[in-house]
Amino acid sequence: MEIVKAEYLISSPSIDLCPKGDRPEYAFIGRSNVGKSSLINALTGKKELAKVSRTPGKTQLINHFTITPRDGRPWYLVDLPGYGFAKRSQALRKEWSKMIENYIRKRESLVFLFVLIDSRHEPQDLDLEFINQLGEWQVPFALAFTKSDKTTQREVAANVRRFIDTLLEKWEEPPPYFVTSAEKRTGVRQILSFIHELNERYEKEEKKKVK
Repeated sequence: MEIVKAEYLISSPSIDLCPKGDRPEYAFIGRSNVGKSSLINALTGKKELAKVSRTPGKTQLINHFTITPRDGRPWYLVDLPGYGFAKRSQALRKEWSKMIENYIRKRESLVFLFVLIDSRHEPQDLDLEFINQLGEWQVPFALAFTKSDKTTQREVAANVRRFIDTLLEKWEEPPPYFVTSAEKRTGVRQILSFIHELNERYEKEEKKKVK
């Protein structure tokens, strides 16, 4: 997939205020400071589309971006608030958690969720808990292991293997996953190709509904 245009659309404090769900939608989420904004910018080819901040937990709203590919219909890319950011009040964390849950579980146009995992670290309980929750909610998702250029390939491979093996202790099979680097654009083409395939399936399902 070649993206010819990527534009910020709107930031919403709740699912009720999100734009009309008239196109396929792909959301990105992860722990604070996992490199989400950088990966979004790499995917869209726009360095400042999603604001990169040195302050973890900067994303506080549901941010929609309109993505126009050279071939096919436009789709939405959604930047969700990071989970597990400890330096906010308990009340605010609870509010964010509910907002994220409502979006993930009730947004009918959400086709797939990408959960970002820092490839430099061994499996973290917070990530595993969130992923297991997605399984209980039956939300389709893929993993994107980020920052693969920040350590050795051997360490990245070992951490990814540990993460997948840990999931397989409870899961029958692992979700789709990608190893990425925003700086080197590793995994960018693969994620976009994956989204393209999902978009084609979405189109076929929509045509069936019309008939």
